[in-house]
Amino acid sequence: MAKNLIHTLYEPDRPGPHPTILALHGWGANALDLLGLAPLLAGGQFLVLCPQGPIEVPLGGATGYGWFPITMGAPPDANAFGAAIESLRAFLVAAQQRYPVDPQKLVALGFSQGGVMAYALALGEPHRFAGLAALSSWLPEALAQQFSSASHDQLPTLVQHGSADPMIDVARARESVEVLRGLGVSLTYREYEMGHEINPRSLRDLSAWLQDKVVSPIMLA
Repeated sequence: MAKNLIHTLYEPDRPGPHPTILALHGWGANALDLLGLAPLLAGGQFLVLCPQGPIEVPLGGATGYGWFPITMGAPPDANAFGAAIESLRAFLVAAQQRYPVDPQKLVALGFSQGGVMAYALALGEPHRFAGLAALSSWLPEALAQQFSSASHDQLPTLVQHGSADPMIDVARARESVEVLRGLGVSLTYREYEMGHEINPRSLRDLSAWLQDKVVSPIMLA
């Protein structure tokens, strides 16, 4: 069943419930890909859930995974994309029942193709998430148009991108940022001298953002 997506998990060594990150890998990776970040984010305070995409991606003698088929230069196939989103929603419901997740401090984070999934989840249900982080990713225009009527002003959003990214040009991130501003999210945008990756500086900024916006946010009266 969709809710039984293969996944890995990092759980802090302290009583829960915990602030939680739903960490979504990119095309050709797997459920282990982002797990190593967990102890480095906000001092290891987050429970980190890393589900694995359902689509097999042949990589020579190995197998990677993805969330929806790649269609170069075209929007994601609507049916395949919708099925992937529903799988993740079902997974998240099951995970919240099984693991000590703090539902008030839930973050959707995605790298590359996983960032598209994170955009879809958090922008589609902004009341459900305490934060959205898109790393080396993009927001498809067709997807953004679906969320124009929702209220996103309470959704802290971090976008990070490499200025030398050979896989997803930085121009696509900048276009996504303009769309996000139009949606009214509370946006932080950072560019780095890097490629399609997470480097030490971007990781430090991500960790600080999670601490400031999710773990210990400043609440205005």
